[in-house]
Amino acid sequence: MSEPLLSVQKLRVSFPTRDGGRVNVVDGVSFDLGRERLGIVGESGSGKSMTGRAILRLIRPPGRVEATRLAFEGEDLTTLPERRMRTLRGARISMVMQDPRYSLNPVMTVGRQIAEALRAHTPLGRAATRERVLEMLRAVRINDPERVAGLYPHEVSGGMGQRVMIAMMLIPRPSLLIADEPTSALDVSVQAQVLDLMDDLVRGNGMGLILISHDLDLVARYCDRILVMNAGRVVETCEARRLSEARHPYTRGLLASVPRMHETRAELPTLDRRAGQGT
Repeated sequence: MSEPLLSVQKLRVSFPTRDGGRVNVVDGVSFDLGRERLGIVGESGSGKSMTGRAILRLIRPPGRVEATRLAFEGEDLTTLPERRMRTLRGARISMVMQDPRYSLNPVMTVGRQIAEALRAHTPLGRAATRERVLEMLRAVRINDPERVAGLYPHEVSGGMGQRVMIAMMLIPRPSLLIADEPTSALDVSVQAQVLDLMDDLVRGNGMGLILISHDLDLVARYCDRILVMNAGRVVETCEARRLSEARHPYTRGLLASVPRMHETRAELPTLDRRAGQGT
């Protein structure tokens, strides 16, 4: 049996409390990931984003990350020097954040920022770098890449900005993409376009994907497997196509809370967090 692309065993992320103790915001999360699409879902505060950031070792003190195993392509991420970790970020593991307005540098053109992401990991000449940048902008379905490459982030729409972010993260050709709520800041009409694009690129390049979201329907559509998190723990794992058959009370409560077209219920149920189930 081949080694997984990413192996996470008993991952914990903790922060200090005012009384001198520590609280686990991620509490014993375990999963293996191949070159597949894994969705992580749950409410805000369930530990989804912290899990993604911990994989990239982006949790800074006083936060603390512990794991019995945290390995990427067989390499132990917990013991890597920071210098080696910087070479993995972007080159082998990339992360798309929620809102391009806060992720893109406002004083650098789009083309220059994508070029920097490439040059940081792949030394190329100026002409070759520019061609790769334009090629990547075409790959994310930007029809006029020469013009867009010369624009500043405030001159592009939210949807185009997120496409630029995807281009920047994928231009080094990583093996794993972590997408943290990649469409939460976008108009509904643009969300499907961006996700379809990201899905095509992930499949076409044979990558692994971790899609972090609170949108159950979205994750069920674009992923192969789903982890459901609550209070820092994985409460259920299932195939994405069988999400509607989930058994855990918390997952059932999340599903019941989603509004549907042609809704006939007088009111949506809410979650009883003491019991972790719908009421």
